[in-house]
Amino acid sequence: MKLLVTGGQQRRPRSLRAGTAQWYKYVRGHLLTVDTDTDAVNVELSYESPPDAVADEEPAILFKQGTFANDLLYLTTQTEVIIYSYPELAVKHYISLPRFHDVHHVRPTERNTLLVVNTGLDQILEMDYEGTVIREWNTVGRDPWENFDPEMDYRKVSSTKPYESHPNHVFEIDGEVWGTRFKQKDAVSLENPDRRIDINVERVHDGVPYGDHVYFTAVSGHIVVANSKTLEIEDRLDLSSLEDGEPQLGWCRGILPDDDGAWVGFSRLRPTALRENVAWVKDGFRKSMPTHIARYDLKERKLVKRIVLEDHDLNAVFSIFPVESPN
Repeated sequence: MKLLVTGGQQRRPRSLRAGTAQWYKYVRGHLLTVDTDTDAVNVELSYESPPDAVADEEPAILFKQGTFANDLLYLTTQTEVIIYSYPELAVKHYISLPRFHDVHHVRPTERNTLLVVNTGLDQILEMDYEGTVIREWNTVGRDPWENFDPEMDYRKVSSTKPYESHPNHVFEIDGEVWGTRFKQKDAVSLENPDRRIDINVERVHDGVPYGDHVYFTAVSGHIVVANSKTLEIEDRLDLSSLEDGEPQLGWCRGILPDDDGAWVGFSRLRPTALRENVAWVKDGFRKSMPTHIARYDLKERKLVKRIVLEDHDLNAVFSIFPVESPN
């Protein structure tokens, strides 16, 4: 089986002074192909955002999360949505709006629109392929511009942290738009906020529908599976419990579920100025595993395989897709 993995190459820091956020500075986005039978890894695409779309000083440039469907690869960077044909990797659509800041995820809809997670402004947007915003939500129910200036170019802003909810992923249940909320440890319907999935594990990230379920990751290494009809949690698994000892698997983000289990991504833990985001880390950062993807049999509760990616200049994993587009 071949997989596509998105992420970024870390800039070699000039220093790692206590309290700085140098760990998060990435110099380019990478798209890798990974052959899970042979463990062969190749860089399919390296990408650097143009200067007019990023902050002027040490911008974070990397591929974040996206969607692969109908031979189109929908990707995000901090400040862009880029849609590529695959396998040609020709750019079909490019969107970069002044309101874009720390964009985390994009997915297409059956309405011929795009859903975009604009994390830095605590927003989820629905827009057309030209970038015209059709609907917008603040992920804690406020006016989307209550705390922000609609005249500002947020692509040029280094940081808007701390975020109020830190949305990471957007998905749909029967056409209803939902978002995951990092700080609230849940997923919530943006159209009916009374409908929510109480995930209740440390720092929720992905929400990936598969069949009648939604698979969630928490950055602490937990997988939570909810029924998309009842909204009830049906399974929870701490992936570190499948390891010998007490390893730091890394920042868990990126999941590709299937009938038997899932591929899951992990990024090496590094210091961060926002210590509350990594309060769950035990024994410091030096014991963190390198950036890798791992295959888990969720029924049998066992680790099947691990493939390290750091030797290929991938220092953060965000998305995992099968090479065969799920048409």
